[in-house]
Amino acid sequence: MSRLLILLFLLFLSIGLFQCGGEPEPDNSGNNTNNGSNTGGGTLGKGQPGVVGIAGIDAWDKLASSEKDRIKNWNALFLHQSVGQDLEEGCKANGFPFDYYGPNDKTDGGLRGGIFVDVGGIANGNPSEKIRVFRENATRNKDLLQIAIFKFGYADVMDDNFEKVKTEYKAFVDALRAQSPTLRFVHVTPPLVYSTTSFEGNAAKMKVGQWMKDTFKNTDVIFDLQELESNNGACQQNNVWRICTENRNTASDPSDVNGIDSSDGQGHIGKKAGQRISKALLMSIYNAGK
Repeated sequence: MSRLLILLFLLFLSIGLFQCGGEPEPDNSGNNTNNGSNTGGGTLGKGQPGVVGIAGIDAWDKLASSEKDRIKNWNALFLHQSVGQDLEEGCKANGFPFDYYGPNDKTDGGLRGGIFVDVGGIANGNPSEKIRVFRENATRNKDLLQIAIFKFGYADVMDDNFEKVKTEYKAFVDALRAQSPTLRFVHVTPPLVYSTTSFEGNAAKMKVGQWMKDTFKNTDVIFDLQELESNNGACQQNNVWRICTENRNTASDPSDVNGIDSSDGQGHIGKKAGQRISKALLMSIYNAGK
C-alpha cells in the first residue's frame, strides 16, 4: 500500500512540474516571431527597406524556392488598374498568382489583387478616390492585412496635380501606419507612358517616383516600376523617361488582358516583359516581409 501511495505522489508531482514549468523559452533569433504583425497570415520577419528596381529581377531568380514560397502565406493586398493587371499576369506566369479581391472581400489567404474599378468603381484619372478606396479596405481588414501594395495608374499623376497627390498619399500612409503600426508597405512608382509630352505627365510621374524613394526608402520597400519600364532611363526624350518599346504591349509582345496600346499616351506592359518585370515586384514583397 505504501508503494502505491509513493507512486501516486510521484505522478501528481510530475504533472505539477509540467504545468508550472511548461512555458516555452522566448525566441530571440528574430526569425520566429511576428514582430507584432497582424494575425491571419504567415509569419513576417523584420523586413528589408529600400528600393527594388532592375536588380530585383536577378535577386528573385537567385532566391531558393523555399524562400520564394514564403510570400504565398503573407496577407498582401495589391490594388491597381490595368498596368497592375499586366503585373499580376506576370506574377502568375512565374508561379505566384494573386487571388481575386473584390468589394467587401477579406485580405486573407495570401496574395490578393484587385482593380479599383471593381473594388470601388474608380476609374483611372482619380487618384484621390483610389487612395480613399484603398484606405477603407485596409481599415476594414486591419486585423488581417500584413502588406499593403498601392499602385497609381498611368493617368493619375499629371503636371497639374502631382503635388496634391504627394500630400494625399503621405497622409494616407501615415494614417494606416498609425492605425496598424506593424503594417508593411510596398510603394510603387507611378507607371510611365510612351509619350514624353508634358500633357501626358511622365515628368510629373518621375517627380512623384523620386519623392517616394526619398520619403520611404528607410522604412518601407519601393518597387521602382519606372526604372524597370524605362530600362533605368535608357529610354527617354529630353531627360524625360518613357516606357521602352520592348516593354510595351506591342504586336510583338501583346498583353493578355490589355491587348496592344492604341496610342503613345498609354503604357501597358507586354506579356513577356510583364513576366520579367514582375519578378522585381515579387522581390519587393519578399523584402517587405523577409
